[in-house]
Amino acid sequence: MRVLLVGSGGREHAMAETLVKSPALSALFIAPGNPGTARCGVNVPIGAHDVAALVTFAREHEIDLVVPGPEAPLVAGLADACALVGLPCAGPTQAAAQLEGSKSFTKEVCDAAGIPTAAWERFTDAASAIAYVRLKGAPIVVKADGLAAGKGVVVATTVAEAEAAITDMMTGGALGDAGRSVVIEDCLVGEEVSLFAFCAGETACLIGAAQDHKRIGNGDTGPNTGGMGAVSPPKGFGRAEQEAALDLLVRPMLREMVRRGTPFRGVIFAGLMLTEQGPSLIEYNVRFGDPEAEALLPRLTSDLLPALQALAEDRLDVAPITFSNQASVCVVMAARGYPGTPEKGAVIHGLDNANALEGVRVFQAGTTQNMAGELVVSGGRVLAVCALADTVQDAQKRAYAGVNAITWDGAVWRTDIGDRAL
Repeated sequence: MRVLLVGSGGREHAMAETLVKSPALSALFIAPGNPGTARCGVNVPIGAHDVAALVTFAREHEIDLVVPGPEAPLVAGLADACALVGLPCAGPTQAAAQLEGSKSFTKEVCDAAGIPTAAWERFTDAASAIAYVRLKGAPIVVKADGLAAGKGVVVATTVAEAEAAITDMMTGGALGDAGRSVVIEDCLVGEEVSLFAFCAGETACLIGAAQDHKRIGNGDTGPNTGGMGAVSPPKGFGRAEQEAALDLLVRPMLREMVRRGTPFRGVIFAGLMLTEQGPSLIEYNVRFGDPEAEALLPRLTSDLLPALQALAEDRLDVAPITFSNQASVCVVMAARGYPGTPEKGAVIHGLDNANALEGVRVFQAGTTQNMAGELVVSGGRVLAVCALADTVQDAQKRAYAGVNAITWDGAVWRTDIGDRAL
């Protein structure tokens, strides 16, 4: 099978390394890919947002399956464009991708389906949003309604912080069109986990779960990021709890999407808060998470490719999804300045040394090669250093041994990924 994988981050590197293990794979192309994915297949210089060029390439190169990595091309209609020319695509339609493309859409679906989620309101002008925050008080959550690459959520601990977030998004244009309208919701309290399932129509099949660490600093301090690390499986959220969460928070959504005439098929990533009252939905994402995929996929022992092929055919694969019993810890190494403006261009050393360590695998995200062929920093989240072991404690030790083997000027990372699980 000839596969086109779309994306260029650590998630796509992890997906590429998982796909090349499949005996059904004959060729793998990654658009645009990164230096890490180039070791798994052929990188193609087409941006993940360029839907027309992706479809043209797939047709010209007789691609059997298009596998979307990030959310942006799905929200832009990649699956729809593929369907028009008969190309199988393992992702949702543009209409169904609004589950991630619009926070207010998701909230409306939750309300209609009776899914537990935080009380919320949507605002299109800053003055009304600020008045609402002053009425409600803090802590309170301000979310850009549209896609913001993981940077559109502010958990404000004070009213002043919430007001500043509203001003930045709605009048300062900090997030462009994504922040022109905002969703403001009550702040849920508990442990946050990420739940993954393959979905087709009204049916969901559990993949697994991980726990992301969103904030930039140790102890979950500082601003939210796209994710600074992950642990899989999460402590206290086993298979029985995961299946119960699917029944409560995912399957009712699937039924509501069918009722609306926009059925969902693809990977659902549900961000949950485990509150004292039970699981509550934070958000839906319509693809694998990042960095959760880097923690979750190395534990996968079944073949990912047939499962993705089935999704493209609007069905679920009958083969069971299986994982090793090992624990996985993933530590993100980021560039100084992230999640603001990252410092780029520094040469990265020690990657081969880290990959040589027992149980360690480094997935590349914000990397490129300079004119001298050296690996350099090109983004905010640069590397995802992941490790497998029989216990979380040993996986954590291995992951940080990998981190300590890698150097560049300006590297930053959290030193407490996995502590909560211990």
